[in-house]
Amino acid sequence: MEFLDLPPMLGAAGTVRLPGSKSISNRVLLLAALAQGETDIRDLLLSDDVERMLEALRALGVDWQRAGDSLNYRVRGVGGPFPVKHGDLFLGNAGTAFRPLTAALALSGGEYRLSGVPRMHERPIGDLVDALRQLGADITCTANEGYPPLQLKPATIRPGGVVRVRGDVSSQFLTALLMALPLTGVETTIEVVGELISKPYIRITLELMARFGVEVRQQGWERFVVPGGARYRSPGTVFVEGDASSASYFLAAGAIGGGPVRVEGVGTASIQGDVRFAEALEQLGARITTGDNWIEAAAPASGVLKAFDLDLNHIPDAAMTLAVAALFADGPCRLRNIASWRVKETDRIAAMAIELRKVGAEVEEGADYLVVKRPHALRPAAIDTYDDHRMAMCFSLVSLGACRVRINDPKCVNKTFPGYFDVFSGIACPVPVVAIDGPSASGKGTVAARVAEALGWHYLDSGSLYRLTALAALRAGVALDDEAGVAALAGALPARFEGGRVLLDGDDVTDEIRSETCSVGASKVAALAAVRAALFDRQRDYRAAPGLIAEGRDMGSVIFPDAGTKVFLTASAEARAGRRYKQLMEKGLPANMESLLKDLQERDARDAARPVAPLVKLPDAVLLDTTERNVDEAVAFVLDLVEAGWKSSG
Repeated sequence: MEFLDLPPMLGAAGTVRLPGSKSISNRVLLLAALAQGETDIRDLLLSDDVERMLEALRALGVDWQRAGDSLNYRVRGVGGPFPVKHGDLFLGNAGTAFRPLTAALALSGGEYRLSGVPRMHERPIGDLVDALRQLGADITCTANEGYPPLQLKPATIRPGGVVRVRGDVSSQFLTALLMALPLTGVETTIEVVGELISKPYIRITLELMARFGVEVRQQGWERFVVPGGARYRSPGTVFVEGDASSASYFLAAGAIGGGPVRVEGVGTASIQGDVRFAEALEQLGARITTGDNWIEAAAPASGVLKAFDLDLNHIPDAAMTLAVAALFADGPCRLRNIASWRVKETDRIAAMAIELRKVGAEVEEGADYLVVKRPHALRPAAIDTYDDHRMAMCFSLVSLGACRVRINDPKCVNKTFPGYFDVFSGIACPVPVVAIDGPSASGKGTVAARVAEALGWHYLDSGSLYRLTALAALRAGVALDDEAGVAALAGALPARFEGGRVLLDGDDVTDEIRSETCSVGASKVAALAAVRAALFDRQRDYRAAPGLIAEGRDMGSVIFPDAGTKVFLTASAEARAGRRYKQLMEKGLPANMESLLKDLQERDARDAARPVAPLVKLPDAVLLDTTERNVDEAVAFVLDLVEAGWKSSG
């Protein structure tokens, strides 16, 4: 499975231009297809869900054209039911395409098969099918009653009168009926049975229908009257707003990560209900400012979000972001009236509970609610996304808790927001890392420790971890070529670094691990893939605010490939042997210059040739040759590189 590793972030700030709304994009496409005349659609969302709708419309005889590589489309409406009367349509997991097309095709007098991905076949559609059958539609659920795939056949439609549909499962059922009923030409009343959820999405539907010339008479949220003789007519040009649900991730990032973060494309003039996510954030203490076409969020003055207990029925998609924001609140948080999560791209209540527990939260899961209590400290975790774009985007926010996180199947965001992680990285600031590598005895450890001290950053001597592993193996009587045995020791290595000392199970082994025996042993165990894997996450967890100086063989290539500064520190073998000789003599240890030089040359050759993490200078690393430089000069060189990096990043 593909994955994306997000490093711990220091904070978030910046401006984001939102992609178009999925809900508006697919509604506008269908209305433009059914309307008389040509419609120019500006800023359409380019995503998997919209692609499925575009493909279906073309298969049904609707002519549309894209203007070059832009997000502008021209749709030539068919002025009524679809002209193509036979079709086999695959709609992926696009509910905003599947449900409305089901209703429109049921009233088009043709024979059609509608299917999707396996998850779509688990999402209920029975209430919409039942409502359409009340009109005389001939619809068969070909696998399980109440679920796709569907087979639609020509039928005698009995328009007019009253059609009843449940409103407490998905508002998309009511949306589908509202948009399709003008095709009958007869006044029809829709009665909603039960509480209507996600009312703001119905407002979007009614607003867009009105733009296309059909005014629905609304009697509260219980009855909707679609007028007789109404026909869709193109309004000429329609602009698609930015996606308010997608805005939630960036607004939450501003509230969690300091901010301010501004989203452009939605604001006080928006027709989308999810703009009210900003109101929810404000109740959590976030500082919110708004304009007609933008919203901005910054962290509370206290720096910590307030615990909340909220009914979130009106913003079900954006509410998912609050479940992750609860990880940063000052007490337990309750999300209520979210039963619709159960029938989305995945069972989002169950999925959210599972993944929140992975990062350390205590979670109580109910039929229509979640209670989330933050952990003392977030735990790094690999987040499963269930082919659900919102799971992937929500859990990117965990990285703002000084915690690395892995997002499995990150491309699932293509459903609504291709490029999401690139945009997120544009506002989130990762904990900086300086990776310093080089051959043995080149002075990289001394330089790295001095640079860390000068900056006040954390320090990782990865070589010591391998030396400690070798020492632990020698003490335990485990052969250094016993890969499984050494890896088991490495995975549970009781190692600490305190005040310049290296401790193994409480014993000060600072000097012992620098012996030639441990040096040779470290080189051997470091060549074992299982040992490197066991130490992989241990090393990554040294990355913490305000920054990290990481010294060692694969720091810049494997452990921290995103390190902002990479240095390959080297010197001639003769110079390095001389330094090692001096160190050993100062410690009163026996040393032979000729032997040291030979050992270094052999180790260089072995390190350069080994298949796992060979000693090479990375293409993006800066070469620092210290043959003719002292330690102070080398430290100043690295500090200058770090400062230059700060300036270039703004």
